[in-house]
Amino acid sequence: MDKANDLFERALEFITFYGPKVLGAILIFLIGSWVIRKLMLGLDKLMTKTKYDITLQRFFHNILAWALKIILILLVISTLGVDITAFAAIIAAAGLAVGLALQGSLSNFAGGVLIMIFKPYKIGDLVEAQGVIGVVSEIDIFNSRLVSPDNKKIIVPNGAMANGNIVNYTSEGKIRVDLEVGVSYDSDIKKAKEVLLKTLTSNPKVLESPAPFVGVSNLADSSVQFVVRPYCKPEHYWDVYFESYEKVKLALNEANIEIPFPHTVFVNK
Repeated sequence: MDKANDLFERALEFITFYGPKVLGAILIFLIGSWVIRKLMLGLDKLMTKTKYDITLQRFFHNILAWALKIILILLVISTLGVDITAFAAIIAAAGLAVGLALQGSLSNFAGGVLIMIFKPYKIGDLVEAQGVIGVVSEIDIFNSRLVSPDNKKIIVPNGAMANGNIVNYTSEGKIRVDLEVGVSYDSDIKKAKEVLLKTLTSNPKVLESPAPFVGVSNLADSSVQFVVRPYCKPEHYWDVYFESYEKVKLALNEANIEIPFPHTVFVNK
């Protein structure tokens, strides 16, 4: 009986001593989580209202959210009576070990920071880097995500992106489409050039400035080669590319200008 009373008293002392701390920690965690959620929603609305760059919005959102969560966890641990100083030392030592093990990830994190600061590209840009090409769909702390022209998702580490060559096809707001067209030596070169220019300028997706360029680039074995250089908005690149070849073929046919092609001669023996 005495032993049972002793256990009951100890349990009561334990509950009396730790109960309020546990309840306080739970209460702080719930209120803190609610406050963090409200703060992040308010920050997102503020950055959206001020038309802040969406890439930086996501980056700052992730960084601030993680920082606030770490502070909340430390506050909860402190409420439970754990010495934060010792705990912080453990976190620092663990962080050093993890940092040494994850040097590549830290490099990607640093690359993400550089991308956010210098903005070589942003969400929606068409870029070519690290041997791939695609539209940037997302930039997070460690990786950049691209969608290729054939609708494949490509994930490229930010460290490689920040330290490599990047070709941004969107940043200037216009892009040149490179085409080549050949006509026969019997054709009127000036007339062919006029037909090609008229075909380009009649396309509403081709920009007036810079003006389209057409010029003779080569006197090949069986044809006179023209370079055809219209400019368009990046999002119209493939439309202009395919439409131009189709319209050029129709226009040259209508003008009775021959496009040479290889002929095979069969000899009967």
